[in-house]
Amino acid sequence: MRALVTGAAGFIGSNLCLALAKQDHCVVGLDDFSTGNFENLQRFSGDFVAADVGDLGWQSRIGKVDWVFHEAAITDTTVTDQMKMMKVNVEAFRSLLNWAAKSGVKKVVYASSAGIYGGGTVPMKESAAARPLNVYAFSKRIMEMVAAEFASRHPKIGIVGLRYFNVFGPGEKFKAKAASMIWQLALQMLAGKRPRIFEFGGQYRDFIHIADVVNANILAARKKTQGVYNVCTGRKTTFNEIITHLNDTLGTRLEPDYFKNPYSFYQNETLGDPGAAVRGFGFSAQYTVAEGIREYLGRFRASGVGV
Repeated sequence: MRALVTGAAGFIGSNLCLALAKQDHCVVGLDDFSTGNFENLQRFSGDFVAADVGDLGWQSRIGKVDWVFHEAAITDTTVTDQMKMMKVNVEAFRSLLNWAAKSGVKKVVYASSAGIYGGGTVPMKESAAARPLNVYAFSKRIMEMVAAEFASRHPKIGIVGLRYFNVFGPGEKFKAKAASMIWQLALQMLAGKRPRIFEFGGQYRDFIHIADVVNANILAARKKTQGVYNVCTGRKTTFNEIITHLNDTLGTRLEPDYFKNPYSFYQNETLGDPGAAVRGFGFSAQYTVAEGIREYLGRFRASGVGV
């Protein structure tokens, strides 16, 4: 298969490019480097087009593709420029879908977000009402609505939205402050600092390793399924547990530095229901958080960096 990956120099996009190329697919990456970094693609053997997804000029340079994986987006939830968020996330997606319809694309798999659930009850299921708490989550909700309308008009093109939960793993360091809590806490501990978390560390997330997320994308492309699905583990991990796993992996003994949570709107609990993805396209996460942290960050202990 020939695949286009947008946001190819970003965290998820770059890992997806590498995995697809390793499976002998012909891959074209697309990115404008607004947040991605070429270092994520140093082992990539495919083609690359430097362009903004919203700039229609790239469309004549891609050629025919079978699959599209749309990862390009503003993912920083602290961005408050509503027009910019909607233009980059929604309108670029709309034009991408129109191009896909004209170009004979067979499958479009796009990144949605568990942020759509907001402070909803756990475990979070696809049937739950959307409760976006910021413009990023709102943009993802609108993307899902655009996709549903597109699918009704173009039934021959498969389209799947994946609601990512808390993704971590190699390649996320260029996300800076938007990187996972696992990476943020690891940086503090590698610097010899006590990891800072809100009182008293019982808050939890559904952390999922990047390798599982990549696998979910490829499975969704291969199957005939349509619709929107959680990409999660269905297992909760508290912030205290993250620190325990990091201490074990890094060889440190740093106690949490608790401080009061200043945010009244903060989500204390995030947990997904993975059942629909299991039934829809056979996806279930393989990594536990402990295993993922050991594989991801164990090299620091081996090299002695920061320990």
